[in-house]
Amino acid sequence: MLRDTLEMNIKRMLDFLIYSRNFLIRKNPLKAMANSIVDGLKEFLTMKKKLKMAQYRLNYHQHQFQKMERLIAENNQHSFLKGNNLNETR
Repeated sequence: MLRDTLEMNIKRMLDFLIYSRNFLIRKNPLKAMANSIVDGLKEFLTMKKKLKMAQYRLNYHQHQFQKMERLIAENNQHSFLKGNNLNETR
């Protein structure tokens, strides 16, 4: 009786160890942790470059927006920004 329970407990322990080993092979938490650390370092080291790119895009779009506003103001007859043309037509 004692031998049977001992054998069963040893079998259960071996099954658990086999399942654990297969899980570690399949998921590999150490490799996943190393990958996340490397990705975090890459993000940290390229932060300044990404900030400069974002500022460049923002300045570019602001310039385009101002150009569009100027074009609209030039072509709009009812605009107060186009006072010279209104005075000429009077």
